[in-house]
Amino acid sequence: MPAADQDNQKLRYEPMKYGGSLDHLEYVDVTPIIGREYTKAKIRDILYAENAEEQLRDLAVIISERGVVFFRENQLDLSVDELKRFTDLVAKLSGRPKENGLHVHPLYRDPGNTPMGNGETDENIYVINSDAAKKLYKTMAGKGAKEPKDLSREWHSDGSYTTQLKFHALIISAATFEVCPSDFSCLLMEETPVYGGDTLWCSGYEIYDRISPPMRQFLDGLTATPL
Repeated sequence: MPAADQDNQKLRYEPMKYGGSLDHLEYVDVTPIIGREYTKAKIRDILYAENAEEQLRDLAVIISERGVVFFRENQLDLSVDELKRFTDLVAKLSGRPKENGLHVHPLYRDPGNTPMGNGETDENIYVINSDAAKKLYKTMAGKGAKEPKDLSREWHSDGSYTTQLKFHALIISAATFEVCPSDFSCLLMEETPVYGGDTLWCSGYEIYDRISPPMRQFLDGLTATPL
């Protein structure tokens, strides 16, 4: 292969490698392909550890490799500022451009924006609330139809039926539709339903590996243009 072609094959950045700083934490891999659950870990312990930056950087590697990471232990001792700092540092310590920061949600200034449990709103946090969602969709349900939509069949953004399940959650930076999408997102459940409410996850990498070579070649030639 010519030298020029060899240069074109080089990675722009060397992939980060896991350093082992989280080996003391108990975990289970949820599936062989995607997902890791830390069964007893507390985010505050990581955030205030002597080697916090090392642990947060390693956590970024694990999230990138496993697709999604769950913390089973209750994390409600985290303040809003700590939650934002945690999310910001995971991205910052894993190579995010210096000029970038936490995403400002487009609904932050919307009059219908749901406040957090303390009654306040935050430009970097979007509150997912099933009761608020029902009020929002109620105003949209009858548009273009004589009968209102059956809200029990409306899907919420986390895969839960809005009228059957009651939950309350804070989410940071889940704006993958943006021209410059978020690299990490953090979801904190404040109130969980008695049953159901599971979020479904899938690995785009695994899908790509399993599709036929002709389909893969077709997809490789596609480009996306932001509107």
